[in-house]
Amino acid sequence: MDVPIKKKQFSKSRIALIGGGIALIGLIAFVIMSTSGGSKLNVAKERISMNIVKNDVFQENIPVNGIVLPITTIYLDALEGGRVEEKFVEDGAIMKKGEPILRLSNTDLELSLINQETSVYNLLTQMQISQNAARQNTINRRNQFTDVENSLIEAKRLYDLNQRLYDKDAIGRQDYESSKNNYEYQKERMQLAKQVLKQDSISTKQEVGQSQSSYARTRSALELMRKKVGDLVVRAPVDGQLTSLDAEIGQSKNKGERLGQIDVLSGFKVRVDIDEHYISRIYSGQKGTFTFNNKQYTLVIKKVFTQVANGRFQVDMHFDGDIPEGIRRGQNLQIRVALSAEKQALLVAKGGFFQKTGGNWIFKVSEDGDTAYKVNIRLGSQNTEYYEVLEGLNPGDQVVTSSYDSFGDTEELILK
Repeated sequence: MDVPIKKKQFSKSRIALIGGGIALIGLIAFVIMSTSGGSKLNVAKERISMNIVKNDVFQENIPVNGIVLPITTIYLDALEGGRVEEKFVEDGAIMKKGEPILRLSNTDLELSLINQETSVYNLLTQMQISQNAARQNTINRRNQFTDVENSLIEAKRLYDLNQRLYDKDAIGRQDYESSKNNYEYQKERMQLAKQVLKQDSISTKQEVGQSQSSYARTRSALELMRKKVGDLVVRAPVDGQLTSLDAEIGQSKNKGERLGQIDVLSGFKVRVDIDEHYISRIYSGQKGTFTFNNKQYTLVIKKVFTQVANGRFQVDMHFDGDIPEGIRRGQNLQIRVALSAEKQALLVAKGGFFQKTGGNWIFKVSEDGDTAYKVNIRLGSQNTEYYEVLEGLNPGDQVVTSSYDSFGDTEELILK
């Protein structure tokens, strides 16, 4: 008799079918979870930075680099070309106004000075000869005038006498007319002599004036030439420190060539480079601060150079108040330049999160501190330490401010 065999509940094909269905459901669930943004990531708290959002005083500023320079720099240029014959001081020397720095030689210039001096002396000699001749001529004309004047007096005396005698019929008409004609003649000579003497005086004055003017011009040219020769000795124009001296014995220097500079040591300024993005927001009177030897100092913008080079422009800042003791020319300073007045604002600390989010969202820590989730935010101005929060956060909120580069597209952080 046949023994009935009990049929199995699940066949192999059915088990395979059920397994495939479960795998398909799992895949669908994974895809749904992936596309729904619900991904999570375990993060160790000690590997991230978290900060509290707070209300505080805020001032927009930008960090810039500045270099300390003397308050005034006077450049030394060769006023006349020549060969360097002698150096009286070395680079870095402290100079007083008028002290010699170096001496140049220029034989052509020195020869021109000698020729000019000779011309002046020759002209002076000629002037003296001309003046002596003019004086002698004047003496002669005055002597002639005296003779004419004496002849006129004698002619008038004889005329007056003959007129009285003629009126008494003591002399003939011929004698009377002769004395009268002689008197008229002497009067005309007298008028002519006066005109000649007057014209001589005018001519003499003109000649003397022209000679003196010519002599003055020649003297001025001589003084100018002497000054040009004197400029071969380069002297300090002001009190200060000699820097950047570029001259060696035997070296030839052209007229106008830079020899060095004098730094006035009465004070300092700071030359600052600023990104051209801020050129419309920088103006004279704005202030900046920096820390030196654990003490904060203030600078004020005095001059803005609007010329842009390599994406940057420059400003000169002067110290407002105390100047740091021990500060030196060429020193670099880290300065924060204020772009706005102080105000109360909601602030979040700056951090690496901004590079990933662009300031559009941030991970906000839950109240229990176990998780952090994305929230949309809107940021405003910034300074070297904080961003101004306009929307999305409240005072006391705790947020993750460190870099998000390792988080990928994670929507929620599990904080361990």
